[in-house]
Amino acid sequence: MVKEDRTTWKSNYFLKITQLFDDFPKCFIVSADNVSSKQMQQIRHALRGKAVVLMGKNTMMRKAIRGHLDSNPALEKLLPCIKNNVGFVFTRDDLVEVRDLLLANKVVAPARAGAVAPLDVKIPAQITTLGPEKTSFFQALQIPTKITKGTIEILNEVSLIKAGEKVGQSECTLLNMLKVSPFTYGLVVEHVYDSGTVFSPSVLDLTDEDVRKSFMEGVLNVAAISLAISWPTMASAPHLIVNGFKRLLAIAVQTDIDFAEASKIKEYLKDPSKFVAAAPVATQAASAPAAAAPAEKEEAKKKEESEESDGDMGFGLFD
Repeated sequence: MVKEDRTTWKSNYFLKITQLFDDFPKCFIVSADNVSSKQMQQIRHALRGKAVVLMGKNTMMRKAIRGHLDSNPALEKLLPCIKNNVGFVFTRDDLVEVRDLLLANKVVAPARAGAVAPLDVKIPAQITTLGPEKTSFFQALQIPTKITKGTIEILNEVSLIKAGEKVGQSECTLLNMLKVSPFTYGLVVEHVYDSGTVFSPSVLDLTDEDVRKSFMEGVLNVAAISLAISWPTMASAPHLIVNGFKRLLAIAVQTDIDFAEASKIKEYLKDPSKFVAAAPVATQAASAPAAAAPAEKEEAKKKEESEESDGDMGFGLFD
């Protein structure tokens, strides 16, 4: 098969990426750091029929997008996202489902010296299979150990590497000796593009309850501000009406002004006993235990005296 020249290859690449942007309304911008070609092949196979993966040089992707802005101006929002080792995953399916497929296709990898740790690495307290001759590695990393039955025992859990730090040669050697592969690598979703909008992948984890809660918090904030400045809005109007009604009741109580709701309040104020009559069940329930308590004590006292008299059998101490 004759290999096409570089100019033809670039031209076909530009045509392919613009065709994908026209055919697919949604895509992920993914980071492909530490992803091998074999793993990329497995990811493409897992996404077959659901999504299309397209990688390439950043300069070519930016050039292709800029050349397609006349047809789709919304693509300009993608330009700031194209940096470092990234690619596109185009799809028409549900974004959450495709995202989960990407996250599922990760491989376990050992630590490599000089690589940036994607997560914290901790070594739990354990008895290792290493002999005493390996103690120097633990001493160099200030890990407390002791020799137990001819092997090295780690006494306490140790935080070996922190996320974002570079893996040192000593840490890498120790993890390899312990046969620990702490990292997983795969395509990581950096940004999401959906019909002209670019947003964070964390938005995909939002539920209806989260949206409802966030909306209600906004409504409460608007109502609080509106009440503070006495500005009527849809959020504050019910509270303003209630507060106004309370003021009318207060004025009616202090004056001769009368209306239906104020008459009931005035009646209660004239005869406080009606407050008790309004809740007879609660009053009876509260008084019943109080009345029963003395009766129970009296009965217990009589029973105790009866038992004492039976025990004495009618004789005194010196009879």
